[in-house]
Amino acid sequence: MSEEIPPLLPDGGAAADLNRRPAARPATGRPDVVVLDYGFGNVRSAVRALERVGADVELTADRDRAAEADGLVVPGVGAFAAVMEGLKAVRGDQVVERRIAGGRPVLGICVGMQVMFEAGVEHGVRAEGLGQWRGVVEMLDAPVVPHMGWATVEAPEGTTLFRGIEDERFYFVHSYAAQEFSQGHDEHADPRFQPPRVTWAQHGGRFVAAVEDGTLAATQFHPEKSGDAGATLLENWVTSL
Repeated sequence: MSEEIPPLLPDGGAAADLNRRPAARPATGRPDVVVLDYGFGNVRSAVRALERVGADVELTADRDRAAEADGLVVPGVGAFAAVMEGLKAVRGDQVVERRIAGGRPVLGICVGMQVMFEAGVEHGVRAEGLGQWRGVVEMLDAPVVPHMGWATVEAPEGTTLFRGIEDERFYFVHSYAAQEFSQGHDEHADPRFQPPRVTWAQHGGRFVAAVEDGTLAATQFHPEKSGDAGATLLENWVTSL
């Protein structure tokens, strides 16, 4: 049985050892961001893009650093099931869950977004995801797959990620996506909680291009490959930390 990570709390308590930032890391005044290195992401370009928009960035698989950073980025390329295996190998699934439970920011990119859903189905094989959002990631309903290239998105009102870039194009490379999104709010939901803001794009049918859900945000496209628009999106996220 793998070792469990204690609940991650914003200001210490049971998880003070995970929240505590090592004294050896000098304060720079810039947000401290970890890009999770678990073998399934375009990590170097993500690191460079985040550094350019003002973050102090570390690429690491260390769970303590991933837990304690101001922001955690979960990149992902390849098959859904393989990405989940990679995450679990470094206990990234536990770190993501504890960060979200503790209200600490997480940004998923590409398959790093897909694994936030309940499951993914590829070649008839279902793999369980992190279950932060309802829904299943499936092959795009389009005449040409993969979807590769630039596309516009339909950003919602009140968006933070797309502030100032609502009408820009972003770079996609994917064959699978979530094509429905359940808000998870019904007549019994607490009205104090803001439902997720969902951004859509089109390739054949509509699919989820991004989600902003409290401190959990994710994009199906690659902001680090999306030129000035992608840089602005990352800057919007970094400045929100």
